[in-house]
Amino acid sequence: MIEVEVKARCSQDVIPKILALGAMEKGVENHCDVYFNSSHADFRETDEALRIRIKEGGARLTYKGPKLDVRTKSRLELTVEINDPQAMQRILVELDFWPSIEVKKRRTKYALGDITFALDEVERLGSFLEIETHAQGDWEEKSMEVMNILHQLGLGESIRKSYVELLEEQLSGGSIKS
Repeated sequence: MIEVEVKARCSQDVIPKILALGAMEKGVENHCDVYFNSSHADFRETDEALRIRIKEGGARLTYKGPKLDVRTKSRLELTVEINDPQAMQRILVELDFWPSIEVKKRRTKYALGDITFALDEVERLGSFLEIETHAQGDWEEKSMEVMNILHQLGLGESIRKSYVELLEEQLSGGSIKS
């Protein structure tokens, strides 16, 4: 499954615009995402991600492949539910993966057909809107769709960096605007 996603900085004034498109609020979630790296492959260099997400609805292990284009964050995404995130973390550590960074956020979700809007309040980074959908094959058409919605909302350019990359930049003293 290809996750097709764009992300932009935003403020709360984007909510009426999302609702004006016909989207419906689906709820609020608190996420604690623990990202891993490894000596097998430095995910910063390979543009991949491996994480355990813990939220009210349970925990999941997710692998994300390299981004597929230069405008969006579209990429292969594989996710499985796990019932014991601490045991899963221990398994990963035993396999030479180590926790590299933790991302905490409060996410308000909205849905419009197969499009999900995720308004994220990310600790240490601020507010972002992710617009995403999934594609089996022709992800480029879906990519154009989410880019068009981003522009309809007046949010400008898509940020291709992950929250991990933005946090690492911030911790190293770099800019977090791109």
